[in-house]
Amino acid sequence: MPIRNWTLCDVERDEYIESLAIAPAQVGGAAKGYSVTKRRLHGGLRDGVDVVEIDNGRFRFVVVPTRGMGVWHARVGDLVLGWRAPIQGPVNPAFVPLMEPSGLGWLDGFDELLVRCGLESNGAPEFNDNGTLRYPLHGKIGNIPAHHVDLSIDGDLGRISLTGVVEEARLFFGKLRLTTTYISEIGQRGFTLTDTVINLSAEPGEFELLYHINFGRPLLEPGSRVVLPVAKLCPRDAVASEHLPSWDRYPPETPGIKEACYFMQLASDDQGNTVAVLHNANASRGVSLKFNTIQLPYFTLWKNPQAARDGYVTGLEPGVNFPNRRSFEKQQGRVVSLAPGESRTFQITIEALVEPGQVAEAVDRVSQLLKGRQPEVLSAPDPNWCMT
Repeated sequence: MPIRNWTLCDVERDEYIESLAIAPAQVGGAAKGYSVTKRRLHGGLRDGVDVVEIDNGRFRFVVVPTRGMGVWHARVGDLVLGWRAPIQGPVNPAFVPLMEPSGLGWLDGFDELLVRCGLESNGAPEFNDNGTLRYPLHGKIGNIPAHHVDLSIDGDLGRISLTGVVEEARLFFGKLRLTTTYISEIGQRGFTLTDTVINLSAEPGEFELLYHINFGRPLLEPGSRVVLPVAKLCPRDAVASEHLPSWDRYPPETPGIKEACYFMQLASDDQGNTVAVLHNANASRGVSLKFNTIQLPYFTLWKNPQAARDGYVTGLEPGVNFPNRRSFEKQQGRVVSLAPGESRTFQITIEALVEPGQVAEAVDRVSQLLKGRQPEVLSAPDPNWCMT
């Protein structure tokens, strides 16, 4: 069985490959029609950013090792998964002022389909009593470059695997390692990611983690719908409460409208497996997220229906906690504790739905998870879930 491996980056050994183009002829085996390309971008805010484009012959996606192993965008046919941010990304973390006084510097680099929020914190900015910034918006992990990246291709199975290692560590503070693997196979309409967070310290550690998975046009449009097996849902604040009757539907682009967030827990099968679906207005195309509620027990829906030039986008966000201030999440018991050497593993599958039948099948899976149960929908923020 022909399996080829490449090390694209290994800081410890001072190894680095700036550009690489892999086709089936270089691997051998029965699988055909795929490719993997690694390159470094130049110019503007993307200068110095490494990207790895994986094309399994049907589905193409771009991983950004420089940005915490996030996914920039993906495409199957003419369906693009991702969104158009006001910035020209992917942005080199060197140009992202995470610790600017407002705590909102993270937004200067935000334009991915998938970006991880964490690990020390992942919610709203939090400030010390003297007004200085303690935790920035959404944390640091999405702006830390991977220090080790490996590519593996199984030429018979047509399985492409990309693994990266990112560390969020600091003297006198936490020492956490995130190891990420993306796997996609020939003809698959998406990929599966597997993340493992391990505490490298000899002392106990803590972390938060949320997957900010974002979609804009063409999938997001007036009348698009998110279909979720909701067990319990509440609006995050007064803005979300106002729009609660249409929480699962998307309005037209509306300049000046405020973002709305809904916090929830999703129903799952006996093993904890669940699915979230987003589809366009006529349910002809969509996307599904499959994950496990034992691993990722909380879910945030972010809706930002501003004009496209300002960021018409929605976020489907499974996590170990809600994206509130870290001190609030700690008080509510949603910050994960790790003993020295202890780890947690998370898995998410993203699949494009390119035909009405695929959308209908995914929506039916949601219905099956509910088993006829009515969701608990609160009309106001839950004080145990939402900061007052």
